[in-house]
Amino acid sequence: MNFGLTEEQQMVKDQVTRFAETQIKPIAAELDKTHRHPEEICRKLGEMGIMGVAIPTEYGGAGMDIVTYVLAMIAISKACASTGVIVSVNNSLYGFPVNSFGTDEQKKRYLTPVAGGKVEGCYALTEAGAGSDAAALACRAVLKGDKYIVNGTKRFITNGNVARYCVLAATADPALAYKGVLNLIVDLKETKGFSVGKIEEKMGILASGTAELVFEDAEVPAANLLGKPGQGFKQMMMGLDCGRIGIGSQACGIGKAALEDALNYAKERVQFGKPISSFQAVQFKLADMATELEAAELLLLRAAWMEDKGLDYEKESAMAKMYASDVAMKAAIEGVQIFGGYGYCKEYPAERHMRDAKICQIYEGTNEIQRMVIARKLLGAR
Repeated sequence: MNFGLTEEQQMVKDQVTRFAETQIKPIAAELDKTHRHPEEICRKLGEMGIMGVAIPTEYGGAGMDIVTYVLAMIAISKACASTGVIVSVNNSLYGFPVNSFGTDEQKKRYLTPVAGGKVEGCYALTEAGAGSDAAALACRAVLKGDKYIVNGTKRFITNGNVARYCVLAATADPALAYKGVLNLIVDLKETKGFSVGKIEEKMGILASGTAELVFEDAEVPAANLLGKPGQGFKQMMMGLDCGRIGIGSQACGIGKAALEDALNYAKERVQFGKPISSFQAVQFKLADMATELEAAELLLLRAAWMEDKGLDYEKESAMAKMYASDVAMKAAIEGVQIFGGYGYCKEYPAERHMRDAKICQIYEGTNEIQRMVIARKLLGAR
């Protein structure tokens, strides 16, 4: 068992960490305050290969592995959780299905610019009545000649307000349930009948746009179907497995930021004539935070390693996402507690970490759904 990184993995980790600390972290509070999409950061990360870490070089990516993706995601999310989820969606929810199920022509046209960081991608799954129940889609895609006619509304779509391309989950017929699900690649800028609806006002990850996508008799070329009819639900589930590694890594990065800030503050804050880091109550909080976050990172790296090896990693990705997001939320709460009253004020980043951490327990499958996935695998159920 080797816990060491390869020379390439260590190099990328160091490079991304330096970039995140010097270019992203200094503007994270401003991005949070203004809700501004960090376009200039995304373009630079694209030049570094981080918007398509594991995508082959012929399709605009860096051609590296998922372990490297985890390392990069943790470093970026530690600096800014909003930037982290933008990177995650590009790599996982959009990049994975197009790379895994797209034709060579589809990948050259629709994956290359996203993996290269020139534009953003998104994945439109969630609807008002379909979230955890991913097969209950109401968005219809009806084949007419050489086009699909799409009608429906998607909710809570990360990058939806800025994305150029979208993998759209729809149904050919709601009566078919999961057998009717299909995925279409949509050029959002060139599709008549498409519009961006409501932009959500959220608790956290405020520099990451979360939008409503509206399709009204929108025409999508039949050639943009991923795979074959009837394969959409399986594609969706496999994409979510990959996406959970990304969101777990985002959570781990947020937790590490909360720990680092709390640790530094505890050394500086003096009460009763000595730093609060000398008090056992604070030391125990820091020790628990550090231990749980390191365990989360190991779970993430194991799931990533299994994906790289082509193994079944559904259970492991669910475990990693669930655990990482739970301990990140705990670390963020404890971070605020260590900061005391200052932790509740925007002068310090502790309150931002707490707001950002919560969503990681919800999106990419709630942690209740993750527990169902884990239990199903343990019990051998389908």
